[in-house]
Amino acid sequence: MKKLLTFSFLLALLLTASSKSFSQAYKQGDNLLNGTIGIGNGFGNLAIGGSFEHGFTETISAGGSFDYLGLGSVYGSGGLLYIAARGSFHAGELLKASDKLDPYAGLGLGYVSWPGTAFSGYGASGLFFGGHVGARYWFADNLGGVAELGFGTANLKLGVTLKF
Repeated sequence: MKKLLTFSFLLALLLTASSKSFSQAYKQGDNLLNGTIGIGNGFGNLAIGGSFEHGFTETISAGGSFDYLGLGSVYGSGGLLYIAARGSFHAGELLKASDKLDPYAGLGLGYVSWPGTAFSGYGASGLFFGGHVGARYWFADNLGGVAELGFGTANLKLGVTLKF
């Protein structure tokens, strides 16, 4: 946990230390596509995921996401699958963040499917409601990195993001 907090602090410092000006980090009409790898899920496996959001207003975007975590034979066949609709509030202007930084927070509603375990045979499927907080850092006008905490198959997701 201490390593995760240290990493998060250093990442926040890196993301906020910007001197070169880019176009606005988030604006109405943006299409945002994320590809992520998730860590910190309690199973010891990496999760894969993705999300897409469209900017409907200067601060609100909405779209969908998915995450998959293969569990292997120890925890049952298949894996955990999350599919959700999500929306985000982009707080860069409110926080007076760098033009490279897009901090956001949001909510999602979706479906989770887990076929069961080799030990119990019980699965866990149904609706879920959750939240997320994250930030995108733009290396170029349309290519950046993303870090997100929240629901899905992992506590922390790291990856790349495209804006078009």
